Amino acid sequence: MTEPIIRPASPADVPQILDLIHELAIYEREPDAVKTTEEQLHRSFFGEHPAVFATVAEAPGEADADARAGAPRLQGMALWFLSYSTWEGEHGIWLEDLYVREDARGGGIGKALLSSLAQECVAKGYRRLEWSVLKWNEPSIGFYTSLGAFPMDDWDTFRLTGDPLQALGR
Repeated sequence: MTEPIIRPASPADVPQILDLIHELAIYEREPDAVKTTEEQLHRSFFGEHPAVFATVAEAPGEADADARAGAPRLQGMALWFLSYSTWEGEHGIWLEDLYVREDARGGGIGKALLSSLAQECVAKGYRRLEWSVLKWNEPSIGFYTSLGAFPMDDWDTFRLTGDPLQALGR
């Protein structure tokens, strides 16, 4: 496999990014959880004040096989936004989703995507690159630790959603 092209997403990538999000949901055992639309992704990534970003891995010379024939096939994505550390006094990157298509895993795409985010951190003086991983996802945990990442065992993720969010927000 040739080296993937890692680049910021373009508006033309949105349909494939949504496809990758659906594949990720299947991988994470929640195939019916995705409510996101192409319009929402366009607004989020390319609106007047984008607050979330997408970096994609393109397979050179490989066209997308569906209705977008001729468009480069995206092999993976990293969806991310800026975080902030009050202790460091600097921004960081929060990696919301990293996904590589099943048929492209093991070829260095995940590492190339993470490397591009690390390069962004280094270039801009950001102090952290952070993400969460499902506790059962041993292949990803092994991959991340091989890069020098480590779990934050003293921290748990909390989420407020649905009725409790509505009640608190009133």
